[in-house]
Amino acid sequence: MPPMSQSAARGRTLVVDDRVEMAETVADALIDAGLDAVAVGSSARALALLREEWFDVLVTDLRMPEIDGLELLSRSIAEAPGRPVIVMTAFGAIDTAIESIRRGAFHYLTKPFKNEELVLFVRRALEQSALRSEAERLRRALRERSVLERFVGRSEAMREVLETARRIAGADTPALILGETGTGKGLLARTLHEASARAARPFVTVNCAAIPEPLLESELFGHVRGAFTGATEARPGLFVEAHGGTLFLDEIGDMPPALQAKLLHVLEAGVVRPVGGAQERAIDVRVLAATHRDLHERARTGAFRPDLLYRIDVVSIELPPLRHRREDVPFLVEHFFELARAKHGATPARRIAPEAQRALMAYDWPGNVRELAHAIERVVLLARGETIELGELPTPIRAALEAAGASSSAGAERAAGAERAAGGDEPAFTALVTMRELQRRYAAYVLDRMGGSRGKAAERLGIDPKTLWRLLGES
Repeated sequence: MPPMSQSAARGRTLVVDDRVEMAETVADALIDAGLDAVAVGSSARALALLREEWFDVLVTDLRMPEIDGLELLSRSIAEAPGRPVIVMTAFGAIDTAIESIRRGAFHYLTKPFKNEELVLFVRRALEQSALRSEAERLRRALRERSVLERFVGRSEAMREVLETARRIAGADTPALILGETGTGKGLLARTLHEASARAARPFVTVNCAAIPEPLLESELFGHVRGAFTGATEARPGLFVEAHGGTLFLDEIGDMPPALQAKLLHVLEAGVVRPVGGAQERAIDVRVLAATHRDLHERARTGAFRPDLLYRIDVVSIELPPLRHRREDVPFLVEHFFELARAKHGATPARRIAPEAQRALMAYDWPGNVRELAHAIERVVLLARGETIELGELPTPIRAALEAAGASSSAGAERAAGAERAAGGDEPAFTALVTMRELQRRYAAYVLDRMGGSRGKAAERLGIDPKTLWRLLGES
């Protein structure tokens, strides 16, 4: 729910009655009591104001000629579910007033009523609204913390990503998520949605690169019956489906130029017109977009509209490739290993051998986190025993470790040759290693002595299992 535009003490109340003098009398009574109120004599005008401005409370008559009070109640709840609505009715329409309570009205007043009674219930409505707003703020803070924790990693790069995500999660502004394929752009988009006030509303996603242009236009904006061959019935489109929630436009860099222009209009005007239709429909949608392309370069070459880029790139978050945050690999391996074991309960896999862990660390992961997740699930599914050995890893991963080892051996041989050329009588000190490598070797030794049990090895070493992972992964 949007924050109250005034303090809880004053609030802002919209009073609606087709007899404008009645609306003004009610509004004056609220103003005299120190509240903020606006009176209108048309339900259609009231509906427009509810869309254009923020009101904390709606007070409406039930029987009105254009849009009756029950319909105005329903539309107000649809626009702002947390806004209290108080209905006014004549004594002979009690049944309708009771129906309004069933539909979500806060209270009803039977005409004629005392001004003190009206002020009392408006104040109560404002207090309830303030309490609901504070409760939602606290729930959102807890939700942000919990959903953002699904991102595994402690690297500085990921900490920056999550801090930015935390700052913008509650905003309604568009955001652009950048990163290579497999870095988790879709997961971040869903996380931003679930950490926002829109979490209970739809999260709708579409891949702009996977759908041909004519179909993508209909998919996004909808179409009327008969708009084109095969359009046997009307379809609302994804913008309408996402009303009140979030629309995620994946691979927006591949959207055709003609659709970019129409998308820009929707973002600027807040309305959508279906293909073949004449009527526009107002929508309330937060747009998140993602791409692996350089949109600024595409804008310079004319492949992407600069005005659309500025519109969607209010805030951008770039997810780093996995090769740039290798320190997160052990945590990700452990995370996906446990997920895969839970998914494939029949697997005998219980641990990953140290040599296999080093191979996972040495690999560049061109497919990023997605490739890592699939690789771990594969070895768990095909595991022959309790320990995943190096030979069970996919060939490219094993080859990366062999290449790293060959490079290290070549470097050591070059160093030894230099010592011999210098005429040293003592053997070359090629066995000397860094303290980090010494720690890694000892951790691997203890892990082997403990039968491959990370828990027992960590306990013997006096460290936690994740620290053990880090030691084993460093070379």
